[in-house]
Amino acid sequence: MTADYDTRYLEGIRLFNEREFFACHDVLEDLWGETLGHDREFYQGLIHAAVCLFHFEGGNLSGARKMYESASRYLRPYGESHRGLDLDRFLSDMRICFAELLVPTHEYPSGVTLDSDRIPTIQLISEVLP
Repeated sequence: MTADYDTRYLEGIRLFNEREFFACHDVLEDLWGETLGHDREFYQGLIHAAVCLFHFEGGNLSGARKMYESASRYLRPYGESHRGLDLDRFLSDMRICFAELLVPTHEYPSGVTLDSDRIPTIQLISEVLP
């Protein structure tokens, strides 16, 4: 199954799951730069997911929230799963991870820290066939 995927996609997933978010961003950005068509925004969403966690980890809460919202906008249109990724689970886990940061406020978010136990992983599943 994984032989069907670009090695950069699999490497990006591995780096994400190892919490190497900046390196994940670099690898997926290389793939995104060469991608045309339907998958381009999917990869953009994964890049933004890695970047939002990188910012959250580093305490850039405003940047983390903006990138989280962007990642969600890019990934939601792909449905329950895409390219073998369990998007329902991933987006749900991201919401849980970012729940405290996403509480509506007009002020700069402060006092929120990343709970390492809530950092999601990317799970590959078999794609549902029509």
